[in-house]
Amino acid sequence: MKKLLLLSVALMMVGTITSAQELNTLTKKEKKAGWELLFNGNDFDGWKKFNGGDVTGWKVANGIMSNSGTGSDHGGDIITKRQDYKDFELYLEWKINHKSNSGVFYHAKEGEVDRIYKSGIEYQLIDGKGWPSKIHDDQYSGACYAMYPPKDAEVKPVGEWNTTRIIVKGTHVEHWLNGKMVVEYELWGDDWNAKKKKSKWKNIPTWGASAEGGIGLQDHGGLTQFRNMKIREL
Repeated sequence: MKKLLLLSVALMMVGTITSAQELNTLTKKEKKAGWELLFNGNDFDGWKKFNGGDVTGWKVANGIMSNSGTGSDHGGDIITKRQDYKDFELYLEWKINHKSNSGVFYHAKEGEVDRIYKSGIEYQLIDGKGWPSKIHDDQYSGACYAMYPPKDAEVKPVGEWNTTRIIVKGTHVEHWLNGKMVVEYELWGDDWNAKKKKSKWKNIPTWGASAEGGIGLQDHGGLTQFRNMKIREL
């Protein structure tokens, strides 16, 4: 676990966008380290609607991917066409509008459920200060949604870009937000199983059950935008 943490810190600057690097590109150093773009900045190549066909509702402009801005309980979520990501480090940048709600999924599987959140594990994204109703601790940005709340998370003001990292190695998972690890957990361990039995997932056996799957993005309500999405397998 310590080695994984040190690896995360050592790579913190790899993939961090500077003014000298164009959006949605990889440096030679990143390519050598095994990073691959998940978003090319131009279109939805490599993406599809969850359980569906071509992406609809979402838009790409000026190197930024945006969800519909309206969202629903299901139907607008998207997933990578490649769905065998197992151990990986995922990096992306996102910003969210006032009263908006979204998320990033991993290990999501198609064909088993009607909604992506019944399969994939969610890294929560939300306007925590402007959300009109009460938010539980495990529903704030950076959380493993409905399971593990973020600790000491610092989210940028609405309209500013945040950075996210999700690191999965075996059963060990880390959620990073703006350069700080805010959640750490072990998949399918005693603590995980105990929490699931008390959570909204208790009667959904498909949730969090897969050891591999696709990367998903949620169109849940309000506008959320993404850029510089990249992944490297561990």
